[in-house]
Amino acid sequence: MGRRITLVLLGFLSISGIAACGDDTSDSPTASTTAAKALFDPCTGIPDDALRAAGVDPATKKPGIAGVHQSGWEICGWRGPKYFITVYSTGRTVSEVESKPGNVEFKDVAVAGRQGRQFRVEGAAKDLECDVVFPASQGVLQLSISNRAGQDDLEEPCTVLHRVGESIVPVLPR
Repeated sequence: MGRRITLVLLGFLSISGIAACGDDTSDSPTASTTAAKALFDPCTGIPDDALRAAGVDPATKKPGIAGVHQSGWEICGWRGPKYFITVYSTGRTVSEVESKPGNVEFKDVAVAGRQGRQFRVEGAAKDLECDVVFPASQGVLQLSISNRAGQDDLEEPCTVLHRVGESIVPVLPR
């Protein structure tokens, strides 16, 4: 009986150790390394004057996705008369964003003098959304513009993103 308990306990400790350590051969961060990095919080890190200059109302701030926090991410969005701005912050890498199924049409761009990778989400209307991801010491930061469907005289969303980026991107950490 004592031997059976010892074997069960050793088996449990071995499994627990494997789960806690992660895979050392992978370039992607494990849950423990992502949690150890302090992520930039766009809800508190982007000044109101930068948001107003970007054409959104700071009072419309909404953290998370539909108000729900996403593990491993800091996300914040704001609403303007014709578009929404969302800023995502994570410990992931640009290559992880590029390899995510559904992220397509990547190209190099510069926004407010900062190099990034512009892309779109497959299935999203090209006239409604544009995203740019920027490498940062913590991982990546992503700026997303979503035009408000049903509004008249909407600009091309990547044009809006580049204009909005002039006030938002300089306050994002490198």
